[in-house]
Amino acid sequence: MAKKLIIAEKPSVAADISRALGGFTRKGDYFESDKYVLSSAVGHLLELVVPEEFEVKRGKWSFKHLPVIPPRFTLSPLEKSEQRLNLLLRLMKRKDVTALINACDAGREGELIFRYIVQHAKNKKPIERLWLQSMTQQSIRQGFASLRADKDLMPLADAAKSRSEADWLVGINGTRAMTAFNSKEGGFYLTTVGRVQTPTLAILVEREDKIRAFTPRDYWEVHARFGAKAGEYAGRWFDTGFKKDDDAERKPERVWSAEDATDIVAATRGKSGVASEETKPATQQSPLLFDLTSLQREANARFGFPARMTLSLA
Repeated sequence: MAKKLIIAEKPSVAADISRALGGFTRKGDYFESDKYVLSSAVGHLLELVVPEEFEVKRGKWSFKHLPVIPPRFTLSPLEKSEQRLNLLLRLMKRKDVTALINACDAGREGELIFRYIVQHAKNKKPIERLWLQSMTQQSIRQGFASLRADKDLMPLADAAKSRSEADWLVGINGTRAMTAFNSKEGGFYLTTVGRVQTPTLAILVEREDKIRAFTPRDYWEVHARFGAKAGEYAGRWFDTGFKKDDDAERKPERVWSAEDATDIVAATRGKSGVASEETKPATQQSPLLFDLTSLQREANARFGFPARMTLSLA
C-alpha cells in the first residue's frame, strides 16, 4: 500500500502529529500507520560546504586571496546528527513511500531544514507542505486536510537558501578581511564577522560607549497632594509645553535647577484650580482570538507560565 513520508523538524512535533492523526505504531525513531510513515529531523542535519574542487586559500589570510566566492555550494552531513539523516534517507527510498509531506516549522528556517534534506537525497518524489500556526490536535488535523502545493513554497525555499549562502559568504570573507586588517602590523588577531553577529555586537558596543560617556546630571521633580470632593490624590508637575529633542534625558516632568523647582512650588502651594477631563467615543477592532502559540506567548509574558503549563490549562 502506498504511503506518504511525513518529515517534521523535531521529534516532539512528530509525536504531536502521531497523536493528532492516530493509528501510528512507534518503530524506534519513526512512526508508521496504514497511510503514513512519520519521522523528524533534529534541527539542521546538513551544512553548507565548498566543493572539494574549489580551492580555498589556507594559511595566511590576506586581501589578495579575497573574495572567496565558490561557483556553487554542496552539503555535508553534521556529524552529531548523521544517524538521523541516514534514517530519513532510508525511509525516503522505501518503495512503498510514494510522496513526502514537509511538516517542518512554518517559516524560512524550517523550510531550509527540509529543502537541504531532499536536496541531499536527490529526491524526485512529489512533495506537499503542512503549514501549521498552532500545535493543537484540531489544528494539525485541519492542516493535513488542506496541505499546500510544494510549488507555492518555492519562493520561501529560495529565500532560505539565499540567506544561508549569504551568511556563509559574509562570514568567511568578512572574517578573513577583518582578521587580515587587524593583523597587518604583525601577529594573528582573529576577528570574526557575521551577518547577525556583527550588527548585534555593534549595538552592544554603542550601548557601552553611551554608558562610559554618560555624565550624571541632577534634576528635580515636583510632587504634590491634591484635595477634591472625592478624596485626596497625588500628582506630579509636568511641562505642558514640552517638546522632545535630541537629549534623551529631557522629559516633561524633570526640572533642571533647584531654583526653578522652588518657584513652581511657590506658585502652586495652597492654590486651587479646576481639573477637567474630556472623553470622546472611539472604536477599534477587536483582537483576534488566541491560537495556542499566541496564548502561550501571552501567558509567559504576563504571568511567567512555561509553554507546557499553558498547554495543560488550555
